[in-house]
Amino acid sequence: MSLKTSGQLAGLAALIGLAALGCGRMAGPLTPWPLPTDPIAFQDQFTGLVNFEAFGNSKLDALGTDAAEQYLGSGCIKITVPDAGVGYAGGAFVATQARNLSGYNALTFYAKASKVATLDVAGFGNDNTGTSKFTASRSGFPLQTFWQKYVIPIPLPSKLAAERGMFFFSASVLTGTGYTLWFDEMRFEYIPTISKPRPAMTPLVLNSIVGATLSVTGTRDTFNVSGTDQVVSHFPGYFTFASSDPTVATVTDGAIRLNGAGSAKITAKLDTTSVAGVVTVNAGPFTPGLAPTPTLPASQVLSLFSDAYSNWPVGTWSATWDVATVTDLNISGNNIKMYTNMLYAGIEFIAHPVDASAMKGFHMDVWVPNGSFFKVKLVQFNADGTLNSQRELSFDANSTPPLVTGQWVGLEIPLDSFMDPTLGLFSRTRLSQLIISGSSDLRTVYVDNIYFHK
Repeated sequence: MSLKTSGQLAGLAALIGLAALGCGRMAGPLTPWPLPTDPIAFQDQFTGLVNFEAFGNSKLDALGTDAAEQYLGSGCIKITVPDAGVGYAGGAFVATQARNLSGYNALTFYAKASKVATLDVAGFGNDNTGTSKFTASRSGFPLQTFWQKYVIPIPLPSKLAAERGMFFFSASVLTGTGYTLWFDEMRFEYIPTISKPRPAMTPLVLNSIVGATLSVTGTRDTFNVSGTDQVVSHFPGYFTFASSDPTVATVTDGAIRLNGAGSAKITAKLDTTSVAGVVTVNAGPFTPGLAPTPTLPASQVLSLFSDAYSNWPVGTWSATWDVATVTDLNISGNNIKMYTNMLYAGIEFIAHPVDASAMKGFHMDVWVPNGSFFKVKLVQFNADGTLNSQRELSFDANSTPPLVTGQWVGLEIPLDSFMDPTLGLFSRTRLSQLIISGSSDLRTVYVDNIYFHK
């Protein structure tokens, strides 16, 4: 999963996704009732009740235990965070049996590092299945060389009545060498000084086609924790949504389904508290027409998708870790791909990596009905399938070429623009992913003629 952007981790957010970003309900006929309320994610040692599962493309041997650096007791968790450009450390601590955590209002843990650093993200509600509904997290934890306690409030504890995702984290460095990170005393608690929840979501105006499914973004809650405001980002499942016109749009777990032409306003509540922010959706038909036909000779092109050339084998046009939906369309005999709910989409050719070392350019035709920017990321993997490096470029009304709505735009990009000796790309001999994303108001994208060329 990709959790980083612009020279960092490929594919979370996703991050959580990063991607890119779920909670599998494991309660079933064989699950005893009532569920246990055990608050411990980790204390001293692994007991078999909670297992660690590394995230995809992370440093798989990053986790260990340490009997010399613990905050309390006889042991703690030790994480080796790799150097910049080598990847990241991250994963989920998953309970073997679902737990009822509704009696607590926060996840707490102790952490320290071998040097002053920043922990990218930590949270709960991610059981690493890709189906989580109640993931919540904080970002940018300042780490010191001594133990400190950290608190992550739970947006709505009643949602965690059958939860397996006890704790997750992602840690990386942008430049320089990595560091050692220690965790201890990871548990759920009830903290009386957590108060004043102020839920919010990003206000948006979204245009898309009837039948599309869109996502609410920026769902978060600000809490007062012992006199200090803390912002918790979380999945939309914590909110209850309402539509001003269900014939136009309905909402389930934050997924907006466009049922008919027209306009509707989407509002939400966290329990009984109104959520700040309104999402306005406009549903109607869009007709992109045809993209210009490429004119380069086939001998100079390695095509991922185009009717004008033979195409390189692509494993998927919408990876399991992304949130987009891709549909193949045929317009006047020409094949194009339509992405809806286009927060980010992962196009993977990992089994057949592209050696673009002899290529000079990357081309992609895009058509968007609205949106302020569109991003293109190329990702290089190592031979063992781990992340090597990546680089993301952004296009808007002032870029070269500019992003223009309502017409086909040919993004002609010199491959050297993706190369950077510090941030990446470091090489383009095993390109394995193409990740496209856009501004929060860009949810529908048509693409055609995606190729590398000499």
